[in-house]
Parts: sequence; structure tokens; C-alpha cells
Amino acid sequence: MIVYSKQSISLRDAIRVGLQVKNRSLTQGLEINKFEESVASYVGAKYAVAVSSATAGLHLAHLVVGNPIGSQVATSPFSFVASANSIIYANQVPFFVDIDSETGNISVEQLMKILDKEKIKTVVPVHYSGVPCDMERISEICRAKNIQIIEDAAHALGATYPTGKKVGSCAYSDLTVFSFHPVKSITTGEGGMITTNNLQYYKALLKLRSHGIHKNELEFENEMFSYTGGKPNTWYYEMELLGYHYRLTEIQAVLGSSQLKKIERFMSKRKKIAKFYDTQILKIENIQGMNSSQRDLSANHLYPIKINFAKISKSRNQIMSELKDLGIITQVHYIPIPVHPFYKKLGYQFTKVPNAMNLYYQILSIPIHPELSRRDQKKVLKSLKKIIA
Repeated sequence: MIVYSKQSISLRDAIRVGLQVKNRSLTQGLEINKFEESVASYVGAKYAVAVSSATAGLHLAHLVVGNPIGSQVATSPFSFVASANSIIYANQVPFFVDIDSETGNISVEQLMKILDKEKIKTVVPVHYSGVPCDMERISEICRAKNIQIIEDAAHALGATYPTGKKVGSCAYSDLTVFSFHPVKSITTGEGGMITTNNLQYYKALLKLRSHGIHKNELEFENEMFSYTGGKPNTWYYEMELLGYHYRLTEIQAVLGSSQLKKIERFMSKRKKIAKFYDTQILKIENIQGMNSSQRDLSANHLYPIKINFAKISKSRNQIMSELKDLGIITQVHYIPIPVHPFYKKLGYQFTKVPNAMNLYYQILSIPIHPELSRRDQKKVLKSLKKIIA
């Protein structure tokens, strides 16, 4: 089967993981620190904190920003549900800002209108399919209103802004969150990373990811229990706040570090595939590509196409089924979040995000990943053309 995406694990990756499992620590060791330092260096941020998932990272990011309970947080409706769920985990309220139907990213014009009307405390732009949002404008607008920015960059490790800075540098935001799920730029199986340039946020994130516990003798509050004869007790730790078990394992960190060494190769392969698709999609009637002008900036995590179903005799379900019969797996990214029953029950209406709904009715993600051969790419395109014709 030609799957829409998959991990790219080498023998060297597997050997490094095997050595860690057999001979070294499995959790809370030096490999996590090494991985964090490597990611921070790669994206150009001062600090990075590894966590168990991007969802956990988004949750903690909202907590360290420290908005009051019930604060409104603006984000995209055209994303995986974790983007909004994490806001609710932090006892805040999602506010969906409609998208630019050409890019799939949050509409800056719509955001400006919302920020003039609503009391928004934080904005969470989602870099859909790996294409960076217009962070320069978003940053300028939000900074003028003292609004915090958390970038949901689950799709975008390896992406670059037009200025040349990498997504994750936090040049235009307070925090950025990445995903290491198997279909992302690099993988740790499951896992995520938060980057920031704010020292206070960094310190708080380290505590929050591990039950709110710290072992820093300079911050101990209970002198009676933490010291013996004027010296800190070697076993002692303190729980300072209510945290979570959001730690990454050493095994995952080793895999992540090994994968990160290959990220430029992964990015190059994804870009080549996307550019090949761009040239060939133009030749297929009733299909349109997206974001071809952004290829050199994008992480090219997904390759979504828009299909004009009004002009063809088949439904999306039929097309996906026929492709599957030919050995090609496709996917829909995404069902707009207000469509889901949980959010409908909270009072959200999908009719208020027409651009997101319009794109949803057309969208289909076709295969793209570093292991995809040119032969398979041609088969995908040939099959699409045959089925739609």
C-alpha cells in the first residue's frame, strides 16, 4: 500500500535505540537534555522542553502563559482537535477565527476584526500542512494589544519564515510547540517539544512536565526537611505546583536525536515530491494544488489537493475507496473543529467559519513522505487522473 504518510526509520536509528534499551537509562537521563539542546540549536531558540506529546506541550504552554480562568484564546478551526482541546484543558475558552481558504492558515484579516471586538488573551496560529502562517503580521498585531502568541507548529518542524528564521525560533511568538508523531518531520514514536526564549517560562515548563517537582536546592522552601547539618539532603525534592506526568523517555530522546540528524534530507525529499506534484497536478482537470509558492518555506508535512466535486460524478468517499482499491491511502485534513459533537454541544457553530467549511468540502491529502519513490508518486497521479476522469 502507498500510505499518505509514514515514519522513516533507518537501521542506525534502530541500533541507537537498541543500545539505549540494553545498556543505559530509560527515563530522566542525559539523552533528553541532549535532544532538547539539539532542537533548540536547530530552530534557533534559547530553550527547549521535551514532552510526551504536542498536545501536552500545548497544554503546558497555556498554563505558563498564565491567563485567568475563562480567558478567550483565538485559534484556527481547521486543525486537529488537540489545538482547541488543549485550550479547554487549561480552563480557557477557544475562539475560532476563520481561515484563508487559499492557504488553510488562520486569516490575518479575520483575526484583526476579532481582536478589535473580543477580549482575546492568547492567539494560537496553526501552521497548516507545514506552511508558516504570516507570523510577522500576527506578531505585530498581537504585540500592539499585549496578546500572547503560542505557535502550533505540529506540522512545521523544518519550516522557515520569509525572513530566514526557522519556525520554533520564537522570533514572532512566546512559545512554539512541535509534534514527533510518526507521520511528522521527525519521530520519537509519540512526543513533542516546546521552544521559548523566556527563561521564566522555561523553568515553569520543566516543573509542570514532571508533577510540579523540582530538585533545585536554591529554590527549596522547607529548610527543616531539605537540609541536614547545613547541607542539602541528596534524596530531597519539593512539589511546588500541580504538574503532570508529561515526560519524554530516554528511548524516545535517542530516536529523536538520531532522526534530527537527517531532517535536512527529509525536508529536501518532501520538497522535491511536493514540487513534482505541483507541476503534474496542473495537468489534471478539476484538481487544484495548494501553496505551491510556499514550497521552499514549508515543511511540506501534507500535500492537500482541492477537488471540484461539483463538476465530477463521484463523491470524495468514492474517490478515496477507488484509490484504496488501487493500493493508495489518502486522508482528509481536517474536519473543522466546530463540526465535532463535543464542540457543537458547547455552542460552537460551523456556519461561523465558512472558509474552513468550504475548504473541508474540497480537500484531500495525497501521499507524501521521505520514503515515497518517484514511481509511487507517478502511480498516485495517474490513478487520480484515471478515477476523476
